[in-house]
Amino acid sequence: MLKDTTTGFGWISIVIHWLMAFSIFGLFGLGLYMVELTYYDAWYKGSLDLHKDIGMLLLLALIIRIGWRFANTTPAELPGPKWEQLAGKVMHFGLYAVMLILMLSGFLISTADGRAIAVFEWVNVPALPWSIDNQEDIAGEIHEVLAWLLIAMTAIHALAAVKHQLINKDNGLKRMWIKK
Repeated sequence: MLKDTTTGFGWISIVIHWLMAFSIFGLFGLGLYMVELTYYDAWYKGSLDLHKDIGMLLLLALIIRIGWRFANTTPAELPGPKWEQLAGKVMHFGLYAVMLILMLSGFLISTADGRAIAVFEWVNVPALPWSIDNQEDIAGEIHEVLAWLLIAMTAIHALAAVKHQLINKDNGLKRMWIKK
């Protein structure tokens, strides 16, 4: 089943979800590593380029994911109290919003000097034709705060999925796991 149905997610949603999840955690770890490097460390430029490259691919994946979500059937809400269903909707919207702003802030950091991002040397993503004073610093602060927020939100999201699976026994986690 490639497409989502009212009873569960299809392969495309599942693959995009898990690729993004692993990429986000990988980029977070790489980001923590990068901030400890100095300009003269051997892997300073390589780690920065890799972070930008994967970040730009992740932005593309997010755009595809959002488009896929709107073009597809959405699985039915999990059973539970109305407040819990509302919290789930707010969390999902929040995750999408934080990911989008986080990735855009990374783009603004990387292009603050007016140069394009060469994604794996395949394609250049051009900088905006304008910039603001201290763009790199402002976007950098936003990027750092949102990275930590995204990790916290992802942890809550994962705990909620486990709770649905183990306590509610409503197969909440299985809906986003590999299909047989």
